[in-house]
Amino acid sequence: MNEQSRILDLPREICADYEQALSREWLETNGLGGFACGTVAGPRTRRYHGLLVPALKPPVERRVLLAALDEELVIKSQPLALSSHEYPGAVHPDGHTRLVGFRLDPWPVWTYEVDGCVVEREFFLVHGTDAAVLRYRLLSGARRAALFLRPFLAFRDFHATTHETDLWDRRARIEQGRVAFRPFASMPALWLGHSNGGYRHEPDWYRNFELRIERERGLDCREDLFKPGALGLELEAGHDAGFIAALKPTDYAEAGDLALRERRRRSLVAGALPGADAVTRRLLLAADAFVVRREWTDKQGKKKDGRSVIAGYPWFGDWGRDTLIALPGLCLEAGRQSDARSILRAYAEFADGGMIPNRFPDEGEQPEFNTIDASLWYFDALYRYYKHSGDAALVRELLPVLEQMVARHVDGTRYGIHADGDGLLTGGEPGVQLTWMDAKVGDWVVTPRMGKPVEINALWYNALRVLADLEKSCGRALESVAYARRADRVQKAFAAAFWNAERNCLFDCIRPDGTPDASLRPNQILAVALPFRMLPAEQERAVVDAVTEKLLTPFGLRSLAPGESEYRGRCTGGPQERDGAYHQGTVWAWLIGPYAQAYANVHAQDPECKAHLREVLAALLRNLDRAGLNQVSEIFDGDAPHQPRGCFAQAWSVAALLQARALT
Repeated sequence: MNEQSRILDLPREICADYEQALSREWLETNGLGGFACGTVAGPRTRRYHGLLVPALKPPVERRVLLAALDEELVIKSQPLALSSHEYPGAVHPDGHTRLVGFRLDPWPVWTYEVDGCVVEREFFLVHGTDAAVLRYRLLSGARRAALFLRPFLAFRDFHATTHETDLWDRRARIEQGRVAFRPFASMPALWLGHSNGGYRHEPDWYRNFELRIERERGLDCREDLFKPGALGLELEAGHDAGFIAALKPTDYAEAGDLALRERRRRSLVAGALPGADAVTRRLLLAADAFVVRREWTDKQGKKKDGRSVIAGYPWFGDWGRDTLIALPGLCLEAGRQSDARSILRAYAEFADGGMIPNRFPDEGEQPEFNTIDASLWYFDALYRYYKHSGDAALVRELLPVLEQMVARHVDGTRYGIHADGDGLLTGGEPGVQLTWMDAKVGDWVVTPRMGKPVEINALWYNALRVLADLEKSCGRALESVAYARRADRVQKAFAAAFWNAERNCLFDCIRPDGTPDASLRPNQILAVALPFRMLPAEQERAVVDAVTEKLLTPFGLRSLAPGESEYRGRCTGGPQERDGAYHQGTVWAWLIGPYAQAYANVHAQDPECKAHLREVLAALLRNLDRAGLNQVSEIFDGDAPHQPRGCFAQAWSVAALLQARALT
């Protein structure tokens, strides 16, 4: 065991408490969009839980191939389970009762006590490949044991569930030291390269696995899985046994070298910032899960690849807005400057009509552009990259893209987005959600915010100032002056339109009819957090005070203040209930980043500033040991005790923590 590589160690009492162990989820990723995840206790509670979920077209087209295992250890002729699954009204078998330890070291490692023996199980994905390694060891209590592993196959889209079908090809390809399954010609084969022992073919369906989180979310919560047969392996003290699951033939003899390679890689990731403390090292490893390879074909038909960011696990793909908001934290604060450069260049290639895509669909269709702010966040991300790296060459390369973006936003682009007569940015169409508050149920846009949203115009002003500064740095003085003058006009109009004297803060949106929306929301914090700001000092302080008083929680900012008529304190229930609460009071962890920056901007001279920020971040840092282990959840309930909800690992949540901690 390498103490330097250990990230966390759950106490025995948590491992022995079924509900606590079930509520904690582990995550492994491979840098291609593929992943594996599950619960510490063992049973799958989501359709996304699985041991091998590769991205067939990185980073999308993800398929759950190997969903789970039945694991049985036989010692002195006594069969004892290591695994558990949930069925309606039952948990079977009882492997969870033997779990005594779990740690990330740096990947998931389980410890079981089995009839006087101590058995260790470790699992990891190999970065840059579609391969998962599972290894078992006898640590004490016996010299030999038999290990029987029965794989459960799903072979489906990761958003779906599997149900018994006669279309399934039940055959197996059996070779020396490995076995392969390919139930559908439209999917790749799954190879299991195993240690000593052999495979016995016993094809059958196991029915009615219950996925409790899917049930709570009002979705299909029952699944059937196919068991092709059993691996019978010999487990001997001092030697490991197990298998490598992959999309191509692989020998288990490679497991040791793969573990060594992957351990070294993760050590380099955690050590990217010399002198970083233990918490920062953990966050660097958390950030590593989200930066992925993206493959695409350009307009000339040339195959290309670059980098992107998975917005959240287990169900999001790479989103433009999320990627660009997260980039400074995930890349610049994490010592991944080259990844930041690759992301910026890749997204520039997808710019169209002066817009950056909002979303790349899971099945690889054309990108979607329903966003008013992704393009504006691009200016912010590039500017922060430039200030961090001094990379003037990239600025010169991308300057025409920025100029085109501004020109199209001034003259007009999709969804009615254009600069109004006062210079402020406006946009929106009925039935389309354009800001980050983008929940939609059928035709119902929960928070439409058509017109002039406050954060969009803060970002618009910031973008104009960024472009003016970059033009000047490239020796283009006349162009710089022109953009600066446009920014001056936006600043003047912003002050007249958005200040809410009655509540001493900013309006959230100016509607198309010119009336203001006075709902107290966190979007206004960006007017105080961005590199280029436009409010007088006393108004900046008032905005921060209002947000602190009404919206700040231990886990981020509420999306709507309690007391507002549409406030919802819990994000639970079926899809309509959840989406109805998503931006109506639900706490968002990513907003702690802009809040921390705004607070630091306003209270820079206050000797207690850093102490306040450390206190604000304390609960989110404790979240690293809760819900998604060594990750930060997407959202939390607006009402105490602020239960974690949504994705258990969210890119911009981790990025916000990295950025905010840099201020303390």
